[in-house]
Amino acid sequence: MPSRRPDVLFIKPGSQKQLYGSLSDYDLTAIEPPLWAGILGGYLRGLGYGVEILDAETDGLGWNEVAQAAVDRGALLTVVMASGHNPSASTMNMTGVGAIARRIKELAPQAALALTGLHLSALPERSLREEAADFVIQGEGLRTLPPLIDALKAKADAFAGIPGLWWRQDGHIMPGIMPEMWKDLDTLPMPAWDLLPMERYRAHNWHCFDDVTRRQPYATLYTSLGCPYQCSFCCINALFGEHRLRSRGVDSVLAEIDFLVNTYGVRNIKIMDELFAVNEKRVLELCGKIASRGYDLNFWAYARVNTVSERMLEAMKKAGVNWIAYGFESGSKRVIEDVTKGYQLDKVLRVAQMTYDQGQHICANFIFGLPEDDYDSMQETNALMQEINAEWANIYSAMAYPGSKLYDDAVAQGLPLPATWNGFSQYSRDCLPLPTKYLSGGQVLAFRDYAFDAYYKNPRYLNMIRSKFGEDTMRHIVKMAEKTLDRDNAVI
Repeated sequence: MPSRRPDVLFIKPGSQKQLYGSLSDYDLTAIEPPLWAGILGGYLRGLGYGVEILDAETDGLGWNEVAQAAVDRGALLTVVMASGHNPSASTMNMTGVGAIARRIKELAPQAALALTGLHLSALPERSLREEAADFVIQGEGLRTLPPLIDALKAKADAFAGIPGLWWRQDGHIMPGIMPEMWKDLDTLPMPAWDLLPMERYRAHNWHCFDDVTRRQPYATLYTSLGCPYQCSFCCINALFGEHRLRSRGVDSVLAEIDFLVNTYGVRNIKIMDELFAVNEKRVLELCGKIASRGYDLNFWAYARVNTVSERMLEAMKKAGVNWIAYGFESGSKRVIEDVTKGYQLDKVLRVAQMTYDQGQHICANFIFGLPEDDYDSMQETNALMQEINAEWANIYSAMAYPGSKLYDDAVAQGLPLPATWNGFSQYSRDCLPLPTKYLSGGQVLAFRDYAFDAYYKNPRYLNMIRSKFGEDTMRHIVKMAEKTLDRDNAVI
């Protein structure tokens, strides 16, 4: 038991089994640090508040155990976080968030409880109406948490005017106002890495195909927040309120990398930016300085077909950015233009080859079931997947995540959405993708599962993996592909 009652306790729910089913049994998934808990924790601690973080996933705690642990800690404010390491991870974590919140309130009805994360920012009123929480925090939380904690310390019920705060008063939901963005990211302290069990985090299996036994230690970091683009399927900017990119200074990023390497021996790092390879001058400067350190690092980062350049890729490779994640999404010109992706399909193969020529590997992202998809267009996407033959492919169904234009359109049109938040998980039993103009969600899901199976069992793909990474990695993928997902037959 902590000797001092913390001012705030951040909780990351553990949801691997619920979200990934049988895949979670085989060490396929990453265990990623709750970076937003670290960011908020570092900021609040710098202001003098007492902070603790409970990572239920690394501690192997079930939801009832998490709730009991939270009550035992007795924090002035407990914050359960629905945040993940990509835009899709927030909504599907709401099942665990809700279960933990309900149990905390059963055990300690007077405990002050808040919920935060991308999903909460997208649906603050509904979340407060449906979940057993006193507060919902809309936005990043940086401008919301200090005055909220101060009000709780003063035992005051005066929450009006706190930016981003939604709360209940006399049976009514009191709306908050989306707070102003934090403009200068360099004024924030380093995340509170020391409050996290850093030795327990592991990289994705594909991130370490050069040695799948060497996935730890692992860390994630932002060099920028937000995205200036407006892809209709993306919900990331619901957390920020604007379509805008804010970048950290190069020296700030270097200081964090130095700390992670020298303090925890981190080698594998995910750059969390929605779009890292966008500003060539900044990428060249940052990657050049990382390379000059002489570290043995293994990064992966996101790039965009219409912003990446050969000079950027060369500098990134020298810095240790061995994996580039591209959002190719679809092989159909009609489908791509409909979701305002903003690139020409004829550039895709050129960019893929340019990446391979640098000795880098591709994590290719594809989406089946975008609004204009039919069987012919999905076959075009499947053919593009096979032609690129990326070392790893994330093969998704289109989901109408809260905060995206797809979600707003689906609600306005009365389209079927998952009955539970868990149904927004790509791998869950009750997964229900968005229907297209021509296909049902079940038809999309069946095609997606077929395409996944065909990709990872393709002899051309497996031979490429063997030649690049060796027999052990190829067998690792074969074993992975033997796993089957449990799907609801009523959906398929």
